[in-house]
Amino acid sequence: MTRDLRLVALSLLIWGFGEGMFIYFQPIYLHQLGADPVQIGGILGLAAAGMLVSHLPAGALADHIGRKTIMVSSWIIALLATAMMALARGLPLFVAGMVLYNFTVFVMSPMSSYITQAGGDWSPARALTTVSAGFSAGMILGPVIGGQLAEQFGLRSVYSLAAGIFVVSTLLILLIRPQPVDAAHDGHRYRELLANRRFGGFLILIFIVNFGMYLAWPLTPNYLQAVRGVSLGQIGLLGAFTGLGTVVFNLALGHLSAKRGMLIGQALVGGAVLALWLGAGFPWYAAGYFLFAGFRTARSLITATIHALVRPAEIGLAFGANETLAAASLMAAAPLAGVLFDRQPSLPYPIGAGLILLGLVLSAALAPTTQAELEPEPPSERGVVGGV
Repeated sequence: MTRDLRLVALSLLIWGFGEGMFIYFQPIYLHQLGADPVQIGGILGLAAAGMLVSHLPAGALADHIGRKTIMVSSWIIALLATAMMALARGLPLFVAGMVLYNFTVFVMSPMSSYITQAGGDWSPARALTTVSAGFSAGMILGPVIGGQLAEQFGLRSVYSLAAGIFVVSTLLILLIRPQPVDAAHDGHRYRELLANRRFGGFLILIFIVNFGMYLAWPLTPNYLQAVRGVSLGQIGLLGAFTGLGTVVFNLALGHLSAKRGMLIGQALVGGAVLALWLGAGFPWYAAGYFLFAGFRTARSLITATIHALVRPAEIGLAFGANETLAAASLMAAAPLAGVLFDRQPSLPYPIGAGLILLGLVLSAALAPTTQAELEPEPPSERGVVGGV
């Protein structure tokens, strides 16, 4: 592992610990602040909208001014957003901080391109899944500590401690070295990207796959607390199983082809939905949270697939388009999850399972294979978009 990759992984490990302290409890805290299930779904969708509008500009900007600048900006803004959530005593300020925090997910495309370039001899899939495993390692202990603190001092205190932890992570990310900006091809950086039919088709598939995997998840903490009687401390422990699962699956699947790993990741999430829906008792819920880690692994491998579909000078905008479609799927799924939960708390699970099955079938048929990824498109299939 290269020096810069180690720094990014360590910074993300620490950030994962801080984020893990509160992220699994946010739907419950929204309820404590006065939101009902439909409102919670809407708020989560609004937070995803912050992600939706930020990815493309950040990805394109990273292609022009460099990835480190965008990464550092994201770390600092997210730190300030966490401080806002810690200071909030009602829904308006908390939701504003939550939306701002999600807005900083624009870091995903510049960070992904930074990681793939800093990987040295490692393949993009291995670099992305290994660094993601560092973040997830932090997410193992964070939810356990957060759950215990929430039971003793309330959920608001967890955000204050997380903000302090984020300061350390931010100091580490400042130490990474900038990377050179790839030159545009013939002065038209994105002309071929906009005419890339394989890439465009894959983006549609990304939306369907992410929508299906996420639908059952947004109000799962509320479901477990209100319907299954699970305590905050137990929910924190369940979150640790997701962190552990992400480490295991990233390291295990990162050596496979991107398509095969993506299919396995979706199947794991399908198993999680069934365990949470049909299981009764903490071991079943733990299995569900552990298997849901396949969601993050599948997303890392989707990103690795995109890396092979586009040219280096386009990678920032391509990753930004990927994250934009992923955010759009979350923005659409969260309000629907709230409506379904309000009608019947268990309803998101069977519908989510059906959509995951659909995504698996489409991915098996349409996702690029290794050979297809590496083959250039015939000149006759390329369009021309002037001035881009």
